Amino acid sequence: MAAATGAVCCLGLVGVTLIAADPAGESFTPDQRAEIAQRAEADVASRGQARQPATAVTETPTPQSAPSTTPAPKPKATSKSEPKPKPKPKRIVPVAGLDRAQMDNATMIVRTGQEMGVPRRALVIAVATAMQESNLYNYASGVLPESQNYPHQAVGWDHDSVGLFQQRPSTGWGSVRDLMKPEFATRQFLTALLEIPGWQDLPLTVAAQAVQVSAFGWLYAQHEWRATEVVDAVLA
Repeated sequence: MAAATGAVCCLGLVGVTLIAADPAGESFTPDQRAEIAQRAEADVASRGQARQPATAVTETPTPQSAPSTTPAPKPKATSKSEPKPKPKPKRIVPVAGLDRAQMDNATMIVRTGQEMGVPRRALVIAVATAMQESNLYNYASGVLPESQNYPHQAVGWDHDSVGLFQQRPSTGWGSVRDLMKPEFATRQFLTALLEIPGWQDLPLTVAAQAVQVSAFGWLYAQHEWRATEVVDAVLA
């Protein structure tokens, strides 16, 4: 490029010199004048082309992939460990000659007493009392037809006595609906037992009779050994 530029420049100088020399009296033939003009015109065109800005090279843009319309998968949330279901209470094998229904009711008495935080002695008294009062079956009353609308395992006719402890709604133990619930009946019995001064040191039959006020209070004692066996089996 440098050599070509230099050659063009030299031709330009020659053209200028030759044209400038004409006024000094030198004469040129028509052919010479035509050649000089032709060179000058080529020189001008050469310079003009050289001064034109170079054509910008347009780069072909690298094609970019269109943004995906499919939403990016959301990160999976860290799942918190689900609380483990509470284990079902162990069903105690019947002992002391009880059948399944009796053992379930006795177990419920003991579990309710545990929730209340009562001493083991109170549990034995409660189970022995229920053995005497209802033979550990949840009784409805023939005198109170309403009581038969609730789950029950037998029907008795001892006034308006209902439930495991044969408690009477008419004497303030609670409503028929509540007393037919073994848990409620147990709480009522144990609450009354704990209010007796020195109940822990009383013979079982005396402690139970103080709560029940039964016409046959001396009969509770006969169930003490079986009640003890049942409580031991549940607490084991």
